[in-house]
Amino acid sequence: MQHKHPIGVFDSGVGGTSIWKEIVHKLPQEDSIYLADIKNAPYGERSKEDILALSIKNTEYLISHGCKIIVVACNTATTNAIDVLRANYDIPFIGIEPAIKPAALASKTKAIGILATKGTLSSALFARTSSLYTTDLNVIEVTGTGLVELIESGKLHSEELFKLLKSYVQPMMNQNIDYLVLGCSHYPYLIPVLKKILPEHVQIIDSGQAVAKQTERILSENKLLFDDEKGGKHTLFSNASIEVLQALTEDIPVNRSVSFLDF
Repeated sequence: MQHKHPIGVFDSGVGGTSIWKEIVHKLPQEDSIYLADIKNAPYGERSKEDILALSIKNTEYLISHGCKIIVVACNTATTNAIDVLRANYDIPFIGIEPAIKPAALASKTKAIGILATKGTLSSALFARTSSLYTTDLNVIEVTGTGLVELIESGKLHSEELFKLLKSYVQPMMNQNIDYLVLGCSHYPYLIPVLKKILPEHVQIIDSGQAVAKQTERILSENKLLFDDEKGGKHTLFSNASIEVLQALTEDIPVNRSVSFLDF
């Protein structure tokens, strides 16, 4: 009966809800548990050892609550911890990493921008992926210091965030990028602001839909898809304030609960 068990999702905070929403839209019949590890955010500024320890903590909570698959909805945790998680736990894991490949293959100006956290840009997995597809490209990598904290504190539409974001993408625009790759699961929430800053021809790419498709594929391969026609039940936990998590998930109103949990 394991196919009835929930999908587990964790992130360093509320950003992974951008991934979680894509999964809910793709697999509306599935239950889910989401962990927002807000008190330890952002992971991107932490050491590899810290990121691994936090990823193990989140994984063990989700497994203890019966999750049949775990989506690591955090670029930094994926690039620093997913190999260890897969080696140590007998459960499928879905990771996310910057969608460099589609941007690199589609770029006409041969210049792409990557906005990500320090933890992602400095990881071995990111270096491997980047080296495979960007040898003939001008790649402008920018660390989005401070963006996660502003999103987590509910300042998504503030002048402070607008100015900071513009300072990060201006060097990319100066080098004629035609694709901007978002390398943090928080950053899809910046897309409306980015569209005000970037020229119209610049395409923005994030990983949400690809992760949802991969989750469906892995569940199907492992005969873990739940095909009940009723909508799933979604339980979201924050180990700090729940207000931003509540606000960012209001567009999934059905069978959703948001609670504080000291995990």
